Amino acid sequence: MARRGPQVPLYLVDAFADKRFTGNPAAVCMLDDEMSPEAMQAIARELNFSETAFVLPANADGIRNLRWFTPTVEVPLCGHATLATAHVLIRELEIEPPVRFETLSGILMVEKEPEGWLRMNFPVDPPIVEEDQELEEGEEPVETPEGLLEALGVPQDTPTFRGTKIWGVRLKTEKAIIKLEPDMAALREVKLGKGYLGVSVTARGTAGNDFASRFFGPWVGVDEDPVTGMAHTTLGPYWMKELNATALRAKQVSKRGGLLRVREDGDRIMISGKALTVVKGTLQA
Repeated sequence: MARRGPQVPLYLVDAFADKRFTGNPAAVCMLDDEMSPEAMQAIARELNFSETAFVLPANADGIRNLRWFTPTVEVPLCGHATLATAHVLIRELEIEPPVRFETLSGILMVEKEPEGWLRMNFPVDPPIVEEDQELEEGEEPVETPEGLLEALGVPQDTPTFRGTKIWGVRLKTEKAIIKLEPDMAALREVKLGKGYLGVSVTARGTAGNDFASRFFGPWVGVDEDPVTGMAHTTLGPYWMKELNATALRAKQVSKRGGLLRVREDGDRIMISGKALTVVKGTLQA
């Protein structure tokens, strides 16, 4: 008989969603003790969500270790799985906010806002627009990755920008984003550069939203991510500069769709969303 492993409380949560079966689903595993990265990766592969979060109990300072895995890799930052984890702690387990996490991206904090919103405090990842690059002596300019625009199916003169984790591609309309049908096989072969997780395609928004986007991440095992909080650490500052604003409403126009609020705060960016629990259960690890 196979030896039984620990039983792990498991929650499936729709993040950046105001109704179930929209937004971005994430799995949240509530650990009692350390788990090996290999075991966490195996669980994430089995659950097959764009991200599975693993969170440990709070230490003496009230900070919880939090890690995120796609089905294929561990990632340094994930917005929707952080939102999902905070939702479980605050709404399901009735932990008094704010909740604080120790992560590969430093200490992250989540607080409650009115009307069911939760606000995440993330490090900003400022966008660099190619023509605005300030190069140090001996540095080479960073150009749009070869084949990226072709794989997305957009014109060669489409403007691009980058943070440290994503590339951004700016289209003319939200409708053009919605109609986009990238060649995923070709996209997967594009060399984005070290540390890059994917590409956001973005444009001015409609229907009360300031900007819209979609996110593609076949490089980390996620062809299209339904709603991507991490990408908004770059998209938010990009559109704040374009629109001369410090707070914006955003919509990710994937098939599931999701709403976000972004606000500038020095070298931090506040990303807010709602979340709903869909499933509560136990994982036999």
